[in-house]
Amino acid sequence: MDLQWSAADSEFRDEVRAFLDEKLTPDLRRAGRLMTSVYSDHEASMEWQRILHERGWAAPAWPVEYGGCDWTLTQHYIFSRESIIAGAPSLSPMGIRMVAHAIIAFGTQEQKDYYLPGILTGEVFFCQGYSEPEAGSDLASLSMAAKDDGDDLVCTGSKIWTTHATEANWMFCLVRTSRQQKKQQGITFVLIDMNSPGIEVRPLVMTSGEQVQNQVFFDNVRVPKANVLGKIDDGWTVAKYLLVFERGGGAAAPALQVMAESLATSAASQPGPGGHPLIDDPGFSAKLAEARIRTKVLEILEYRTLSAMASGKDPGPASSMLKVLATELSQKLTELTLEAAGTRGRVYQPHATKPGGPISEFTEPADGYVSGEPWEAVAPLRYFNDRAGSIYAGSNEIQRNILAKAALGL
Repeated sequence: MDLQWSAADSEFRDEVRAFLDEKLTPDLRRAGRLMTSVYSDHEASMEWQRILHERGWAAPAWPVEYGGCDWTLTQHYIFSRESIIAGAPSLSPMGIRMVAHAIIAFGTQEQKDYYLPGILTGEVFFCQGYSEPEAGSDLASLSMAAKDDGDDLVCTGSKIWTTHATEANWMFCLVRTSRQQKKQQGITFVLIDMNSPGIEVRPLVMTSGEQVQNQVFFDNVRVPKANVLGKIDDGWTVAKYLLVFERGGGAAAPALQVMAESLATSAASQPGPGGHPLIDDPGFSAKLAEARIRTKVLEILEYRTLSAMASGKDPGPASSMLKVLATELSQKLTELTLEAAGTRGRVYQPHATKPGGPISEFTEPADGYVSGEPWEAVAPLRYFNDRAGSIYAGSNEIQRNILAKAALGL
């Protein structure tokens, strides 16, 4: 495996850097720098998507005929890496990175013609309807019913932990259309208009105070069968295909390296025990050094996965391994950041951040006062949000079961 970029890759990297330098405004960089979770401020995210779409780079992983880029896997990685390092706000993954691939693979021509252009422009904004109160990691146990009624499916039930359901005008959703011997059978993948009668969205207030997640209730909601993706009762096939895109394909190491480097800089000016800089405290510096080493290990593993895919090989259970390592390392870094923030990290001041959703029951000080630096205001919110990292996109316990079976034969 050659870890050096080729001349063509280096030229592409410089092109991406020049674009980011020109197009990333101070406001967009601020939105990226002050993110409190994996989700950017919604308005900043949509503005950045608009700019990327103008360049033809909003959905580079799509097939070229649908608006994607004819890039190599290495170029995809470079683009992701440079965007993270430059501080670009993230785009919502639900449409571009997830359901669009399922629509391309399983959709009718009419579905492709309608949804894909709208996803690119942001006019079609999806949320994900998977988890239910009694079906989370064991997703196949879902029970939201969809009864056949002529040209429609009539849906009744609820979904929970639905990100950006208040902003979305469409949901891709798994529903139970029949009961069969295996619980994975009888599930159908549908696209639901969020403006349909009978839908109620109730925001969930997270421990960070943000309203990003929601519970969505469906009371006899009529969904045209024309909105079924794939075949009725065979939605599990579509869902498994989509999960590949949910759990992999990004560059996690650069974001964690940026976090670690920023933490090291902050700790150098932060007083520690005895009044000396926190970075000089042996206990803290050892924990930070270990975390920084692990970010390099993660980067090498990402490169190895990229190399395997570029040569046409199946990376196997690599997506599960990378998901476990990246989320647990992120949690460790947010713990260290909160430790470095000290007493100022205990102050609840979300007005100094750019969260991914509205803040519940918080009144900004009239003078906008902030105690400490912006990173100290971000620290507690990011810490609380990151606790979910080892649960979403398939809990890390499930990922370890996959690794035990696929890699160790257990």
